[in-house]
Amino acid sequence: MQETSGQRQERKVPIGEVQEIVNEEEITLRCSRGEFAQFPVLDRDHYVTTHEVEIAHLEDNLHVEPGEVLVPFPCLERDVPRRTFFTNMTHAIGALIALPLAFPVLKYLMKPMYKPFDNEWFNVGNIKKITKENIGYQFKFDRGFKEAFMPEQQIEKNIWVVKATPEVKKAVYDGKDRKYYDNNGNVIWVNKANSPYIGYSGKCPHLGCGYKWRKTKNFPDGVFLCPCHLSIYDEAGKVLDGPAPRALDVLPLDVNAGGEIKIIDVEYKAGVKNQIRLL
Repeated sequence: MQETSGQRQERKVPIGEVQEIVNEEEITLRCSRGEFAQFPVLDRDHYVTTHEVEIAHLEDNLHVEPGEVLVPFPCLERDVPRRTFFTNMTHAIGALIALPLAFPVLKYLMKPMYKPFDNEWFNVGNIKKITKENIGYQFKFDRGFKEAFMPEQQIEKNIWVVKATPEVKKAVYDGKDRKYYDNNGNVIWVNKANSPYIGYSGKCPHLGCGYKWRKTKNFPDGVFLCPCHLSIYDEAGKVLDGPAPRALDVLPLDVNAGGEIKIIDVEYKAGVKNQIRLL
């Protein structure tokens, strides 16, 4: 043991440098003080002390002195504490055991995420309700939803329909028909660019909130206004103000000879610029 700057340091000394064991706390070395300072410092955190075992007359028979025995930790245990090592090992074994049991459950729960879009048509109302051009009219309808582990529920949803003037139709379609596709890339419907009626999803593209048609001081003819985060859209669905990343989502819409309106309830991911279909 060496004292440096008021602190005592223990060093690892080869057994060949030990000349005499005076007692349990004192030994005599063959080396000089300078040579002793060259030996590596003993870090007790890298060792575990064995418990003393009493064996009658062992010292007398073997001619040894009782002392402290230090057993070095393996390198792996120096870097990873024992408790952490065994905890991680237990978790890993548990995960391996649970994986075969969890896989069927996860497959069952995640199946709805990968099933094809149903592309079902919903009757939402009649165009008799629409009396003016370039004004939003709300239509409500019920849709059934079934989660993998829950019974089917009926959810009330809504869309907005505008009887569009040629200027609004051009702003929405730019003179081109709009096609809608299924999971396999097949065309399921085409909105004609000259169709007088345009249907918008009832969810704001910002965060999916509901919005309304409102007349304001700055927009006396009316605009679509989302009260949650103040996104504002004109009758063509164009963003006039607010945080919305894109225009209102145009839905597949058909009007039969009797004026009945049918739509495919397509939903897109909110909060992103491009349309990513979710439903």
